[in-house]
Amino acid sequence: MKKLLTLTLTLTLILLSTLSFAQDIGHIKGIVQDAQTKEVIPFANIILKQNGAQIAGTTSDFEGEFVFLKLKAGEYDAQISYVGYQTKNIKGLIVKSGDTTFINANLEVVIEVEHVMIIQEMADMEYDGAPLNVRGARSGKSVTFVDGIKVVGSQYNYDNSNEDYQELVDNRFKSPFADPLSTFSADVDRASYANTRRYLNDGVMPPVNAVRIEEMINYFDYDYPDPVGDHPFSITTEFADCPWNKDRKIAMIGLQAKRMDLSETPPNNLVFLLDVSGSMNSYDKLGLLKEGMHLLVDQMREQDHISIVVYAGAAGLVLKPTSGDQKATIEEAINRLSAGGSTAGGEGIQLAYEVAEKNFKKNGNNRIILATDGDFNVGITNRSKLIELIEEKRKSGVFLSVLGFGTGNIKDHTMEQLADKGNGNYNYIDNILEAKKVLVKEMSGTLFTVAKDVKLQAEFNPAKVKGYRLIGYVNRQLDAQDFNDDTKDAGELGAGHSVTALYEIIPTGSEEKVLDIDSLKYQKQVEKNLKGNSDEILTVKFRYKKPDEDKSILLESVLKGDDSDFESASNNFRFASAVAAFGMKLRGSESTADLKYEKIMELARDAKGKDKEGYRAEFVKLVETAQLLSRANK
Repeated sequence: MKKLLTLTLTLTLILLSTLSFAQDIGHIKGIVQDAQTKEVIPFANIILKQNGAQIAGTTSDFEGEFVFLKLKAGEYDAQISYVGYQTKNIKGLIVKSGDTTFINANLEVVIEVEHVMIIQEMADMEYDGAPLNVRGARSGKSVTFVDGIKVVGSQYNYDNSNEDYQELVDNRFKSPFADPLSTFSADVDRASYANTRRYLNDGVMPPVNAVRIEEMINYFDYDYPDPVGDHPFSITTEFADCPWNKDRKIAMIGLQAKRMDLSETPPNNLVFLLDVSGSMNSYDKLGLLKEGMHLLVDQMREQDHISIVVYAGAAGLVLKPTSGDQKATIEEAINRLSAGGSTAGGEGIQLAYEVAEKNFKKNGNNRIILATDGDFNVGITNRSKLIELIEEKRKSGVFLSVLGFGTGNIKDHTMEQLADKGNGNYNYIDNILEAKKVLVKEMSGTLFTVAKDVKLQAEFNPAKVKGYRLIGYVNRQLDAQDFNDDTKDAGELGAGHSVTALYEIIPTGSEEKVLDIDSLKYQKQVEKNLKGNSDEILTVKFRYKKPDEDKSILLESVLKGDDSDFESASNNFRFASAVAAFGMKLRGSESTADLKYEKIMELARDAKGKDKEGYRAEFVKLVETAQLLSRANK
C-alpha cells in the first residue's frame, strides 16, 4: 500500500509539474504595416530580446504577419526593421501563461538628412551622449540609419573583408564560326540570391562577386510543364526580343524536374553536420539554424533517420541515428546545441561520412547536410584536400548539401565548391522564411536527386546567330569534349527543381561587331550561302545520369526562331529576363549600363503571374531597394 501511495504521489507531482510548465508558456503574434498607408510590409526583420540579450528572430510573411511560439512567460523587447523605414523598438512586452500578446507594428518612412556625416570609427562612438546605432555600414559611400534617420552619402565601415567570394568575369560574346558550341553544367544552387538579399536588406550594395546571375534566376519557380515519359525532366525553349537592347534577342532553355511530395520520397538517412564553433555564436547563425531544423523535424517520417554531428574544437556525435517519429528526442538534441571554440571542419566531415556510411539505406536517400558560416580554420584547412575527400566519399552514394549562415565571415567559394563536388546543393539562409523555403517547401528537391551530372551543350546556327553570350554560369562552363566524357562531374537536379539558362543573341545581319573583330573575307561567303537555310536558332543537347548509374543518357531539342516581341513572350521568359537584367545591373554589365531600375521593376511586375508565395513581389522590393541605395552612392 505504501508503494502504491508513493507511486501515486510521484505521478501526481509529475502531472502537476507538466501542467505548470504548459501553463508557463505564451506566444507573441504581430503584423508589420506602413504607418501612413497601412499597407503590410512583408519580409521585415523582427528580433526578440530578453534582458538585453537576443533570444529569437523571424521575418514577416507575405501578409506582413509574424509569430513567436512557446515563449516562457515574462517580459520581452522587440525590434522591427525594414530597409527604407525607421527601426521600431517596443519595450516591456508582457507574455502571460497560456495567452497570446499581439503587436501592431506601424513603421515610419525614414527621414532624409541633408548634411553628410563622417563616421571614422564604429566602435564606442557617441552622439549626444548615446551610442550610434549604425545599420548597413560599409566602406565608401552608401546609406545607413542613425537612430532611425536615413543618412545619405556617409563614409563608414561595414567589415565584410573576412567574406570570401570567387572572382568572376562575365562571359563575352562569341562567334558561332569560331566557337559553335557552348557547354556548361546545370546549376540549381540558390545561395547567391539569398545572400544578395541579405546585403540589400542591410542597406548595402552586394559585392560584385557575390552576385551569380544563374543562381538568382534559378531561385524562382517557373511554370514549366511536368515531364512525361521515361526522362526525369521536361525541356522548354523560347526565343524573343531582348528587353535591354532592341537589336538583340534572348534564347531561353528551361528544365523542369519531376515534382515529388516529401512523403513520396524514399527513406532518408540524414546526417546533419553542424558548425558550433565560436564564429556561429549569434542568432543569424546557430540560432536561425536551430529554428530551421525544428521546422524540418516536423516533416520527418518513421522510416527516416536523423543523426547530428557537431564540430568546434573537436568533432562529435550528439545524436545517434534516430527515427523521424522520435521528434521529442531529436528536438531535445537540437535545443542543447550551443556555440564555442575553433572550427575542426575537416574532422567533422570525416565523422559525418562515417555515420552516413554505417547507416546507409540501400535504395534510399543518403545525405549529409552541412550547416556553417564556412570558417574552416582547424583540421583539414586546405580547400583542395577537403574537395578531394568529398569527391572520394561521393562514390559511396552519400551526397553532400551545404547551408550557409551569417554575416561577415562567409566562405562562399568554399561552401559552393563543397556542395558542387559532393553532388548536392548550396543554399544561404538569411531569415526564417528562407529556412522554411529550403528545409520544408523544397526539401524533397534538396534531399532527393532525380538526375545527376546534368550537362547542356548548345550549338548555334550561324545563319541566324552572329554572336551569342551565356548569361551567368561563369564557373559552370565545361570544355566541348567534356560533354561526352562521363567521368566529368556536373550538376544535379533534385525533385521539383528547375534550371533556366538565358543566351543573349546578336542576330545575323546586325551591324554590331562581335568582340570588335573585323569582318572576315571567307566568313562573308559562308554567311551568304547560309542565309535562308534554316529557321533553327540553336540545337541543345542534354546528358544526364540516373542517380545510381554511371552511364549518361542523351537528349536533344531544337529551338526555332520567330520574330516574337518581348511583350508576347511567356511570364517565364519575361520574369527570368528581369532577374537576369537585375543581376547584370548589380555586376556592372555593359549590356545593362543604360537600363534603369524602374524598367527592371516594370518588367518583373508585368510577369509576376500567380506568385502564391510572394517571392516575385519580394524581388520587386529588392530592385527598388537597390535603386535607392544606388542613388545614395552617387
